Amino acid sequence: MQDMFEDRARKIKSKQAPLASRMRPVSLDEFVGQEHIVGPGKALRQAIEADRLPSLILWGPPGSGKTTLASIIAGTTRSFFAPVSAVSAGVADLRRIVDEAGKRLGPDGQRTVLFIDEIHRFNKAQQDAILPYVEDGTVIMIGATTENPSFEVVSPLLSRSQVVVLRPLSDDEVRTIILRACRDSLRGLGNMGIDMDDEALDYLVSMADHDARQALNYLELAASIVKPDGGGRRHLKLDILQDAVGRRALKYDKSGEGHYDTISALHKTLRGSDPDAALYWLGRMLEAGEDPLYIARRLVRFASEDIGMADPQALVIAMAAQQAVHFVGMPEANLALAQAAVYLACAPKSNSLYQAYGKVQADIAGSSSEPVPLHLRNAVTGLMKDIGYGKGYKYAHRFEGHFVRQQNLPDSIKDRRYYFPSDQGFEKEVLRRLAGWWPERFGRGGKRQEK
Repeated sequence: MQDMFEDRARKIKSKQAPLASRMRPVSLDEFVGQEHIVGPGKALRQAIEADRLPSLILWGPPGSGKTTLASIIAGTTRSFFAPVSAVSAGVADLRRIVDEAGKRLGPDGQRTVLFIDEIHRFNKAQQDAILPYVEDGTVIMIGATTENPSFEVVSPLLSRSQVVVLRPLSDDEVRTIILRACRDSLRGLGNMGIDMDDEALDYLVSMADHDARQALNYLELAASIVKPDGGGRRHLKLDILQDAVGRRALKYDKSGEGHYDTISALHKTLRGSDPDAALYWLGRMLEAGEDPLYIARRLVRFASEDIGMADPQALVIAMAAQQAVHFVGMPEANLALAQAAVYLACAPKSNSLYQAYGKVQADIAGSSSEPVPLHLRNAVTGLMKDIGYGKGYKYAHRFEGHFVRQQNLPDSIKDRRYYFPSDQGFEKEVLRRLAGWWPERFGRGGKRQEK
């Protein structure tokens, strides 16, 4: 395996190397962003500069600098850099690297930084294979992942590593990287005479979506298709960048943490009665290709969990949206889902049903199965009637107001309360009715009584 710096020199010299690769920083002073972890005086920077490096898990979005930071760390600590991708590497590759790392070690030997890109793609057995060599110091492992390591990295390996969270690059940081590439004559496009007005630059920054690699890829493509003017300058105007970028691919993993984060954002903004935010998070999922039926299921759940009897129509609207997805299909059904989301966001909120059913579940799980009271059972045979099935049952429709008081729970829990209506929306009317039927439970005049 080549030395990191030899590999770097080869890439810089190669005309075929992508701009993003050529512009990769080789020192912390060149590194843009992540000041919260590698800025002056920060603990990780001090550890790197003092050559006291622990194994690391770099967790951050694409294009935030994980691979770059790993190579800088190896170079700064004069360690051998052994990169592998979890997409293509196996246990045999890891063992070969570990064997070579062991031979490289010695009283004055060189340490090895084992960099595992996309470590979340390694299975448990592959991660376990690394563990002994991380523990005994044969290698310093740096894993890079876009997924939450709490779920994707095995606990023993996680406990022996320091998790470092990288943030998305800011627009200003992406802008700095773009302008640096335009000026750099050795590694960048400085010899091409690139000119870009503010409108075009702002568009490029926006479409990069906080991803430095994406920004440089777009820049390189745009520079390659524009012809120089008489003075040898290449003017990257907005229309040229729009042609080069095309339609941006949205960052969204339907099976990863982003999926759960985004549906959580939708649910919580619906609960927060914010229709604008609800539409935004709904759109983020739909435009990225999320299964519309998954979203419909979550809306149906929300209608009962967070609205319930405060607006019973909410469940009807949510189910109608689900039917629209089946009947109309996408993309036309996106408006039905949007209509449902706005309705749910604007509806009065109550979690009384959610809490009530939770109490029922707790009672069922924590107590014996209580028999149904005899008067509530159907006497479908003579024997059943003889032993008391249905005896004493009061048929509500025979009484004034179609209501009659009788015990409807088993004796051991006859006074148990589960449902406590709120005073929101239609549920206020429900509370008024219940207070008239069961004043000792729901309070006279509809006042909520919770024991």
